[in-house]
Amino acid sequence: MRRALGVLAALALLGGVTYALIPDGKPGAKRATVVGLIGSEKRAFFENPDVKAELAKQGLEVRADSAGSWTMSEQAKDGSGLDFAFPASTAPARAIQANWGLQDSPLVPFYSPLVVVAHEPVAQVLRQNNLATVDDSKVWTFRMDDYVAALKAGRQWPDLAGSSAHPELGGPIFVTTTDPESSSSGAMYVALLSYILNNRQVVSDQAGIDASKDVLRSATAMQGGQKSSSDEPFKDFGAGVGNPLVFAYESQVAELALRGQSTGDMVVLYPDTTIYSDHTVVARTENGRKLAGLLQDDEVLRRLEARFGFRPQASPGAFAELMKDKKPVFAPDLTAAKVKQPTVPSLDNLTKLIAAAKGSKK
Repeated sequence: MRRALGVLAALALLGGVTYALIPDGKPGAKRATVVGLIGSEKRAFFENPDVKAELAKQGLEVRADSAGSWTMSEQAKDGSGLDFAFPASTAPARAIQANWGLQDSPLVPFYSPLVVVAHEPVAQVLRQNNLATVDDSKVWTFRMDDYVAALKAGRQWPDLAGSSAHPELGGPIFVTTTDPESSSSGAMYVALLSYILNNRQVVSDQAGIDASKDVLRSATAMQGGQKSSSDEPFKDFGAGVGNPLVFAYESQVAELALRGQSTGDMVVLYPDTTIYSDHTVVARTENGRKLAGLLQDDEVLRRLEARFGFRPQASPGAFAELMKDKKPVFAPDLTAAKVKQPTVPSLDNLTKLIAAAKGSKK
């Protein structure tokens, strides 16, 4: 038996779909080892013992490496040794599908709106200057039209009323994002800005790209070096390092609150127009499709998804129920909060917008 376990463990290390014995006292019991790529924001979910236990109960063991959503299609060009890829949005999922020659519609088991995080004193400065509002339930809104106007005008923090009480607020007003060439959240920020800049129309042609490119470029250039993973700028923010406004997944903040970890004076600002990060499973094999189906339909896994700050598509109230007494305040219902979501541009146009934002001539 020990020798058999050793051989199976060695096979598992080689990747691909292998099988491992389950130490549940049932001779011959098997589970499929499903190999894939995931966004870093889902790493803690897949490493959780309860998630692993439920997947094992359903006959699966997931082994996944973290990768930027936009780099997955290159890392998994031909899909060799992979059962699935799980980027944070549909646009890179479409690129992966094209590389793998897949035609079926991938599943989106859960989603998370992209938000702006700030510390409360900074949020109050934004509110004083009509860049943010807060309602009676303490849900904050980030006013995208006013923010884009500030970007166009090159407004500086010292220009804002109330900023003099915060000497740390200096330089231009901008939101820090990840690198749109490698990370989904950065790419979605580009998509969001382009929508506002294109008269609230989804960019669908060169005219829309031309209308957006100058502000996209300046909004990117003022950030300096951009990180490839959404974990990095969010952790910097939590450590009090870097820019006072950071574009992040709602789930990143929610996970901290659900773990009972202090979020200090952190505020979640919901852009009045934002992009929902539709976490999309591209399944290449039968076992990949089984995993996707479980993430969408398994009730235990849906509860666990909410516990990690995601909003399950099939259980829309699960997130709100968990977060109702947590700090900072989260919007229980995005529709009621009047958060609008534009359609993401086509993959071709989004790629051109990202190139424009990065100053590339591609």
